[in-house]
Amino acid sequence: MLALVGIVSVGHLGMWQLGRADEKRQILEQIAAGAASVAPLTSIDAQLPRYQTVTATGRYDGDRQILLDNMPSPRGMPGYRVLTPFELQGGGWILVDRGWLPVGPSRAVLPDVAVEGNERTIRGRLDELPRPGIRLGSNTAGEGWPRVMNFPEHADLERALERGIGPYIVRLDPSEPDGFERAGIVAPDFGPGRHIAYAVQWFGLGLVMLFLYVFLSLKTEHHR
Repeated sequence: MLALVGIVSVGHLGMWQLGRADEKRQILEQIAAGAASVAPLTSIDAQLPRYQTVTATGRYDGDRQILLDNMPSPRGMPGYRVLTPFELQGGGWILVDRGWLPVGPSRAVLPDVAVEGNERTIRGRLDELPRPGIRLGSNTAGEGWPRVMNFPEHADLERALERGIGPYIVRLDPSEPDGFERAGIVAPDFGPGRHIAYAVQWFGLGLVMLFLYVFLSLKTEHHR
């Protein structure tokens, strides 16, 4: 019985790896498709895919900004990602990720993230809010502005800003002004091929276990 449970378990692990491979394949396709065209973002209700390159005309609200905490740089340095509300020319608010800033000598002193509120057209890529592996504790620190938040959800941001916002963020293009350290959309650490290789290993282990189970069962029956 334990052998059968083990065989089923490794089979499930193999199928899970195949599912992860399919997810990675879709992400890579979305990144490529998003870079191939530019779409105007005129409404927070626009039905556009993740990673789509967009342009938006409107103005920043520099008075109420969010500092996403626990956002290390690509080099592993501690810091914040700056989310700034942006009012679309046609109405409605979105959040623009203006890039990464390091933590200063003290967390009591927040970085200067001031930005002018004049009308402009920006360019960036649609993305989702970062999510933690495990959500622990409060996601808000302090009440002033800019406000530090730790992996907030969409509803948390709307409550803090006291306004409705679009269900996505726009990651400001590295070529745009009024931003901080930025990188393009980063592809997954490894592609679908490695997940497929892991799946083959799990399925192979399952076949070995099945062979041994059948072999030992037949041997036991023969002795009987």
